Amino acid sequence: MAAVLMLALAMPGGAVARETAGYLVAGEGLDLAAILPGPPAPGSPRALADARVFRDSRTLAGTARWQQATADVSSDLGDRFAGALGFRPDWSKLPVTRALIARFDADRSAAIGAAKRHWQSPRPFIGTDLPICEPRTASLIANGDYPSGHTAHGWGFALLMAALIPDRAQAILGRGRDYGDSRWICGSHSQSAVEGGYLAASAVFAREQGQPAFRRDLAAAAEELARYRRGLTAASRR
Repeated sequence: MAAVLMLALAMPGGAVARETAGYLVAGEGLDLAAILPGPPAPGSPRALADARVFRDSRTLAGTARWQQATADVSSDLGDRFAGALGFRPDWSKLPVTRALIARFDADRSAAIGAAKRHWQSPRPFIGTDLPICEPRTASLIANGDYPSGHTAHGWGFALLMAALIPDRAQAILGRGRDYGDSRWICGSHSQSAVEGGYLAASAVFAREQGQPAFRRDLAAAAEELARYRRGLTAASRR
């Protein structure tokens, strides 16, 4: 189970995350198609703006921000958020926090997957030869653009960790927004899909608040992280 949970932390919306039981039973989850605005209609002002942002942001290729977007393709959020957290989590020493995140991710992944199947919107790079910061794999192409699961994965993590470590909330949330923006900078997602990812994760986070088990685990994880951070501080003073 520990191995499954650690893998779930590193997947933006894959099967492993769904193997972990979430906080919401069947029928209790959110229908994101009824909440999010959805991908813009072809030819609409927003669709044209998405296309322009994709085209214009290709000039970032090779820059420091492009390199960051490339690194942010990784779903190892402990590593990618280490600077904002103030430490790199050793998940083997944080079983309660790890389980909380994995269960939240199961609900987030299920909601995102259903929304992607509903809209089946194409990614912005399809039909062009313009560069993106990751390989154009068949699985990437087949996995719809809207909403961005990678963005929702990072923003959901940011919301959880900001609640668990409130003294680092500003840095964590700023990094969460930056992590999501890496997706349209990379070119793997449209800007509207990234915005949909932020909204999706926020909606799931709000829905989880109504689950007693989630609130209980959130409180327990906050205590666990506080002890863990005290241990890190003590170790640094030796």
